[in-house]
Amino acid sequence: MKKKINSISGVTLIEILIGIVVSTVMMAAMYTSYNVVNSTYSQVTDTAKISSTGRDVVGMIIRDVRMAGYRYFNDNIPLDVVKHIPILITKKTSTNPCDRIDIVYGDLKYDTTTTPPTPSFERVKITYYCELSKIVDKSPPIGFTGNPTIGVTQGVKTIYKSKVKWDSASNDWHDPKTDGDNETFADEPLVDYIEDLIFLAVDAQGKIIDPPPSSGVNYDKINAIKVVDILLSVRSKKDFYRTIKKRIKKALNDDTRKIEKEDRYLRDTTIVSAHARNLGLQ
Repeated sequence: MKKKINSISGVTLIEILIGIVVSTVMMAAMYTSYNVVNSTYSQVTDTAKISSTGRDVVGMIIRDVRMAGYRYFNDNIPLDVVKHIPILITKKTSTNPCDRIDIVYGDLKYDTTTTPPTPSFERVKITYYCELSKIVDKSPPIGFTGNPTIGVTQGVKTIYKSKVKWDSASNDWHDPKTDGDNETFADEPLVDYIEDLIFLAVDAQGKIIDPPPSSGVNYDKINAIKVVDILLSVRSKKDFYRTIKKRIKKALNDDTRKIEKEDRYLRDTTIVSAHARNLGLQ
């Protein structure tokens, strides 16, 4: 009778090494694919976030511009021709990092402590303006040394909004910090990483009123403003592109205001026209 020999199967060292190499290649490919997808997703979400931020702020400004010059019938508050200008645009200066707009309109308030509630007229001023951002910049421009601040190194700003009410007794605007009114506020920051904010006053013929009407210039055209063109440019918080190159964003009617910088940031510019539907109706 023949003796049965048991055969023992297994893998060799070479086969194990080949398996490890193949597994490593597959894991590297999966990791690379994950990084690409994750990076693309981050870029898409960052772009959407920046664009949404710009649209939200511009939408807020549009609503207030539409209220400019509005007054209730029988409004008994005396009109101050200097301080009650419906739309007052102050252009960018050395001390004003971007354009500023003051919007004035009438409102009505009811005293609910009486029966029936007693109505009273109010005059409201909404202001949008910029200041250099105070956030520390973690990605200063090439060649910069020292202790960087965004407002200094990048020229990035913060948009602020304020709401004040008219005090007929003193013939001036109330200080919202001391007026005891929970509807007013001062210097409320809206959004950071703003590159520029531009306002243009446009008449019924579509022509830009330059300089914008104020108490000292073009006063006869205060109620001629029919449209306010708005440009808002927002910058990404972190580096967005892989390579550094010159990136240009055009401005409204002023080439000196165009953004021309060499970096890796993403910039989104929103341009809209807000119709001042109440001006010229008084």
